[in-house]
Amino acid sequence: MASIEGKDVRKLVIACDAGMGSSVLLANQLKKRLRSDDVTVVHSPVDAIPTDADVVLTHAKLVDRARRYAGERPVVPFTLFVGDPAVDGLVEAIQGGSTIDG
Repeated sequence: MASIEGKDVRKLVIACDAGMGSSVLLANQLKKRLRSDDVTVVHSPVDAIPTDADVVLTHAKLVDRARRYAGERPVVPFTLFVGDPAVDGLVEAIQGGSTIDG
């Protein structure tokens, strides 16, 4: 399992299977929430995770695939596209500088 300090996150990737719909909305929500924290949020297919990603956020059904493509970067799974505690915890870790495991 990989980890990173929240204060070191500069690029957050939302990785999804199809590339449309709810994950795009989640990426847009996180862009707004992390705008003042100097974090770039991008949306990507799970099999094309950018090599400069610091942390990857993906649906729990895709976590195994995401870990194959994420390399040594933490992969944080979520289950709900709106109001998921894992997403809120990730944002809090980035803003508070605590460790992110995944």
